[in-house]
Amino acid sequence: MAGRIDDGPPRKPAAGPALRSMSFAAAAIAMLACGGWLAAQQLYRDVPLWHEPPPTLLEPPGSGKPAEFVLARMAYTDRYAQHPLEQRPWQIDSPAAERHLLQGLARLSAIDSRPDETYVRADEPRIFDYPFLYVVEAGHWALTDFEVEHIREYLLRGGFIMFDDFHGSEEWTHFMGGIRRIFPDRKVEDLEADNEVFHVLFDMEQRTQIPGYQMVFSGRTYERDGKVPHWRGIRDDSGRLMVLINHNMDLGDAWEHADWPLYPERFTAMSYRLAINYIIYAMTH
Repeated sequence: MAGRIDDGPPRKPAAGPALRSMSFAAAAIAMLACGGWLAAQQLYRDVPLWHEPPPTLLEPPGSGKPAEFVLARMAYTDRYAQHPLEQRPWQIDSPAAERHLLQGLARLSAIDSRPDETYVRADEPRIFDYPFLYVVEAGHWALTDFEVEHIREYLLRGGFIMFDDFHGSEEWTHFMGGIRRIFPDRKVEDLEADNEVFHVLFDMEQRTQIPGYQMVFSGRTYERDGKVPHWRGIRDDSGRLMVLINHNMDLGDAWEHADWPLYPERFTAMSYRLAINYIIYAMTH
């Protein structure tokens, strides 16, 4: 498909209908009965998780159509060049997270949005075609000098980047290393509850930490030492927010597991409203 990175990254499976239609324990038994290929456990930041079944993820109707808004995920150079593409941090939760969010955007707003996502590299000219970029796991990025210059130019020319899904002081320090290369002198500020970005459509004055789905297994809403959620931003010279930082949170997981009964609905609802506010802000400022 046109506009993909290397014809699109390998897709992380979303929860399938078999797992949704039975209890978690019953699903595990069924998996074992089928030969055990789904019964193995993996560790996610020291939390044991069950593998999810890999359903067929079909392209939604209207994929690739011209639209007022296209959700673009930015691919960046990271510290794991030796790893296969499906393990690179920039594409975690994709495309299931985007597909669910775009369904919500269509239902909850009047924005003419394309129902499928696209991917754009930080160093390619196409970055300027997308006024809103979604970036995950930037606590692991290792930007090239050209990527630094390109991202800076993109933001100063009116672009907007939403950062999500990185946790704790170590990842924050590494993230800020990249930010300080992009903007050595610009302030990273904590956004107060009355900030316009929290009120452009939904009033989000009251917010809580939005956890990844590890919470279902660990009982914790935080990862690593990231107990306190932070909403932060960077402004351009006119005062426009051009960077929105969700630290110690995982909105992408909340979108991705919107139809997973074990993931609390209140977190998904908040993550949808926040993201839609961010998108509308980016499109109107």
